[in-house]
Amino acid sequence: MSYPLRVLIAIDQLFAVVLFGAMPDETISALAHRRHWKRLERLINWLFRDDMHCAKAYIAEIVGTQNHREYRWDRRYQAARESSNSNN
Repeated sequence: MSYPLRVLIAIDQLFAVVLFGAMPDETISALAHRRHWKRLERLINWLFRDDMHCAKAYIAEIVGTQNHREYRWDRRYQAARESSNSNN
């Protein structure tokens, strides 16, 4: 992901928190879908020319696919953590 795009997403997240009281790291797109703000969701989807943009943003927040791969929950990490917990 390019630097300018990361900056735009950060600004989006800042506005979501400041203006709407969203959770940190949540975009306005995901927030509009989560709160069922249909008019805003339709507008955002129209702007992005994707009828599912807000729904996809919300799902990315839930699953964590919007995060850098270093921050995603990985099954290998889970297995290693369970293994180390069983040794204690």
